[in-house]
Amino acid sequence: MSATLIAFFNNKGGVEKTSLVYHLAWMYAALGLRVVAADLDPQANLTAAFLDEDRLEELWPEGDHSKTILNSIQPLMTGVGDIAEPYLEGIQDQLALLIGDLGLSSFEDELSAVWPLCLDGKERAFRVISAFWRILQKAAVRYDANLILMDLGPNLGVLNRAVLIAADYVVVPLSPDLFSLQGLRNLGPTLRRWRREWQERLAKNPAPDLKLPAGNMEPIGYIILQHSVRLDRPVKAYDRWVARIPEVYRSDVLDKPGGEKVAVEKTPYRLALLKHYRSLMPLAQEARKPMFDLKPADGAIGAHVQAVHSAYQDFSALAREIARRTGVALP
Repeated sequence: MSATLIAFFNNKGGVEKTSLVYHLAWMYAALGLRVVAADLDPQANLTAAFLDEDRLEELWPEGDHSKTILNSIQPLMTGVGDIAEPYLEGIQDQLALLIGDLGLSSFEDELSAVWPLCLDGKERAFRVISAFWRILQKAAVRYDANLILMDLGPNLGVLNRAVLIAADYVVVPLSPDLFSLQGLRNLGPTLRRWRREWQERLAKNPAPDLKLPAGNMEPIGYIILQHSVRLDRPVKAYDRWVARIPEVYRSDVLDKPGGEKVAVEKTPYRLALLKHYRSLMPLAQEARKPMFDLKPADGAIGAHVQAVHSAYQDFSALAREIARRTGVALP
């Protein structure tokens, strides 16, 4: 059985998307799945979250991309071959990292050039557009992974189009503000257009033996992050944005007509409302571990102990809900 590919994407930055992917990757590994965290954002923040600077210097020597995602696509970029086997950095027994690369954005011109050539039935065009999906499939086989979590950059460019075509499902992290609402209004129509255009191209594939992604990129819900908390409720400044998100998500992302207004707490579109855990984040970054795995030796003492427990409960519940909606079986 192939691994499930889930993209975490919002074309608005600043929603702590990378931190979300990082913590969910650790949580799914703790729950018994074999997980690959794929850093497909040219900013490579997910890679920096997992690895310390000494290891990053070893993996990113000047001019050497042999252990990053860029190495896997370079044969296509230079026209000398197809994708290369991906290198996976072991993080722990159940978790591996597909290492990001700041040079990944150099692939954008090629992706843009070959997109219309798929309609002409050019095999190489299909190989380029499907490169990320095929690399991730190789990574899944190599690691015997159940699940691949993909971190993307915050834009609607050609690089993310190719990455999202590879995704089975899409999770949208949000901040409760005007900019996130506008981002949703842009995101939904773009996803539908990309899905439709890829379906048109799939029919033109000239190579029956070339396996290609279905391009499902099915939205399964949104997660609200980085809100201030007072008595376990968002402060009033955010209430109106939180209340408006469900209808915008339904109409613009899911393209469903409006219906009876649903209470914010009962909306089926929201996967979670996550606390920021401001006090834990610096400790987790220093210890290079997820917030919910902090120990007294890491400085998690006093009030931090309850916060660590709450973080574990929040991320465990979120991981289980995503697994339920995507059909991922937990051990």
